[in-house]
Amino acid sequence: MAKKEQDLQEVVEQAIAQQKVPHVKIKGINPRNIDIARLTKPSKETRQERWGKGLTALAIVLIGVLIVAIIGFVGMHGLATFFTDKVNIFHFLFSSDWNPSAGPEHVGAAAMIVTSFAVTLLAAIIATPFAIAVALFMTEYESGKKANFLQSVMELLVGIPSVVYGFLGLTVVVPAIRTIFGGTGFGILTATLILFVMVLPTITSLTVDAFKAVPKELRKSSAALGATQWQTIFHVVLRAARARIMTAIIFGMARAFGEALAVQMAIGNAVLMPYNLVSPAATLTSQLTSQMGNTVMGTLPNNALWSLALLLLIMSLVFNFLVHLIGKKS
Repeated sequence: MAKKEQDLQEVVEQAIAQQKVPHVKIKGINPRNIDIARLTKPSKETRQERWGKGLTALAIVLIGVLIVAIIGFVGMHGLATFFTDKVNIFHFLFSSDWNPSAGPEHVGAAAMIVTSFAVTLLAAIIATPFAIAVALFMTEYESGKKANFLQSVMELLVGIPSVVYGFLGLTVVVPAIRTIFGGTGFGILTATLILFVMVLPTITSLTVDAFKAVPKELRKSSAALGATQWQTIFHVVLRAARARIMTAIIFGMARAFGEALAVQMAIGNAVLMPYNLVSPAATLTSQLTSQMGNTVMGTLPNNALWSLALLLLIMSLVFNFLVHLIGKKS
């Protein structure tokens, strides 16, 4: 340390000796009066930067530990169904016989898997055209008060709790479906209509961002070639934003696939293979939320529910992988 201070002292003395700027009165400084220890001591800004980097690293480590802990906890309990209770994984995935209390031969989640995918896909198929239409209106046709009003409506829909959507479905959509199609009114169609409203803001917001990311030069070039506004939208804007639109749809599907409370209140919670859109059914999430409190930790019924949770976690990872894959290709 002494050697470094001595070298720094020599550098300071040399700099003062070679100082040639008239208006800077540095020659009056005595080199021996310069506090070398103070110069080598970390400044307040340096200490703040170190604290910031340390806190950021600590937050990253904590988040990583939390993610690993969640995956490990869900995986440990979910895999106990297959390793401890000896449930055949193929029977679990492809059988619709769900009655874990009766034994390992009655743990089949196929009906819930099919219903979950059906509700998710139908909600995405219905919501996507509306989301693209609203996004086009907000970015290509109107950018003033009307666009701001629609943006406020989308934000309002995002902020409404799931239980409110479920209650509205239970009191409005279910009686309407019962009147039009008969039956109980519960089923895939009811859950799809509720999820359609819930995922619409997500897909719309991301699609708006996708359209805004298209360079204006592409629109101007298309107009210079004589294309109409609709031709520019169809042949240029939609194609340029195709990858981002797919990302928006996948995010919406992930939102729909993981929704629990609103679906539970509208789908009927009957673990049966759906044979039409208006018969009571159950999804992975609705079964989890309705039955987890009725089982004992460590028993087969409880482990079977944890296996459903593990399946949901895997699907979430798949959705995220698809988003990154599409983003990488784009």
